Amino acid sequence: MHDRLDSASKPPSHQWRADMFRALRHRNFQLFMAGQMISLIGSWMQTLAQSWLVYRLTQSAALLGEVGFVTQIPVLFLSPVAGIVADRHSRRRLVITTQTVMMIQALTLAVLTLAQWIQVWEIFVLAFVLGLCNAFDIPARQSFLVEMVGGDDLMNAIALNSSVFNSARIVGPAIAGILVASVGEGTCFLINGLSFAAVIGGLLLMKVPAARRTQRGAGKLDQFREGIRYVHGNVAIRSLLTLLGAMSLTGMSYTVLMPIFADRVLHSGPRGMGMLMTSTGLGALAAALWLARRRRVQGLDRIVALACAGFGASLISFALSRTFWLSLALLVPTGLCVMAQLAATNTLIQSIVSNDVRGRVMGIYSSMFLGMAPFGSLIAGYLAQRYSAPAAVLFFGVVSITSAAVFASGLRRIRIDDHLKN
Repeated sequence: MHDRLDSASKPPSHQWRADMFRALRHRNFQLFMAGQMISLIGSWMQTLAQSWLVYRLTQSAALLGEVGFVTQIPVLFLSPVAGIVADRHSRRRLVITTQTVMMIQALTLAVLTLAQWIQVWEIFVLAFVLGLCNAFDIPARQSFLVEMVGGDDLMNAIALNSSVFNSARIVGPAIAGILVASVGEGTCFLINGLSFAAVIGGLLLMKVPAARRTQRGAGKLDQFREGIRYVHGNVAIRSLLTLLGAMSLTGMSYTVLMPIFADRVLHSGPRGMGMLMTSTGLGALAAALWLARRRRVQGLDRIVALACAGFGASLISFALSRTFWLSLALLVPTGLCVMAQLAATNTLIQSIVSNDVRGRVMGIYSSMFLGMAPFGSLIAGYLAQRYSAPAAVLFFGVVSITSAAVFASGLRRIRIDDHLKN
């Protein structure tokens, strides 16, 4: 049994806090969240610093898209395989392994940059290594949440995990923007490498009961096919993943163009880029905290549709803006809508899926979420090179709204709430 604190005796004035943070009554989740907060700040610092480094060295929109492609393409092809691994082996050990390799990757990037040996091809190689790690880390980490908190607090755990992710998204780029402008990108990479010690330490301190795993007698190919059949046969999961893939392909890739918006469109430099990324994080954090207070899973399908449409509308508005402070304000609803869709989709799928195929389904989830993004990054880079960065983002916004309309039109037929286990 997980360690729990009794919240029934709390006075009504404090009950909303008990509801919002109820997953934190589990000791393992406390350790996980503490480590994630520190590590994710470093990860967001590296994301901004790497984008600016590529742009500083090349001044190329196409190369920005290509770096995004090589970072994310392993997720498309390997996450379903990683899901099989997560169903067959200890998810905690798998996450420890991936986080350790990520630490080595960040420290290598730091040494090369601080020594001024860094070349663009080295950034591509290290970005690919990071993508390999993410391919195995994401499905293992997502499916590990239920082992930390159980089914009753899973929705809250997903929302709180998203809130930590987006708190780091606020703090990390803001710090990175200052450091890149003052001391360079290498310091950001070094801080990120050292920050992994927090999450690895938290994982090592956990006490995780043995969970039932997929029988190893079945071949991996058969298990892979089983996961694909499960997703294809469940119309609710299939529809949610299809919309997620469409949004990832055409909407999420706007972030790779942020150096161009900061430099050429809004004329704000690396500090401005940090502020733009921070604004997105503020909106996403607000969405995550709102979802953390929510107890009912029913109705999240409508939130998914509305959030995707709102995301597209926000992208269009951002693409048309030429004022820095207006662009900052417009990125708040952009972040809010994308996080509402992602967290609601994650919660719905994990509330529907059977535990014995959870890793494989979350592997497919990862493929649709991040695996489609590399192609979006390429499209973003080449559209920006051929036309302009605002034109690329405008196009993505229109496609996101169209995808939301198609999904919303099928909600009555899909009846996602009927598939929920709770």
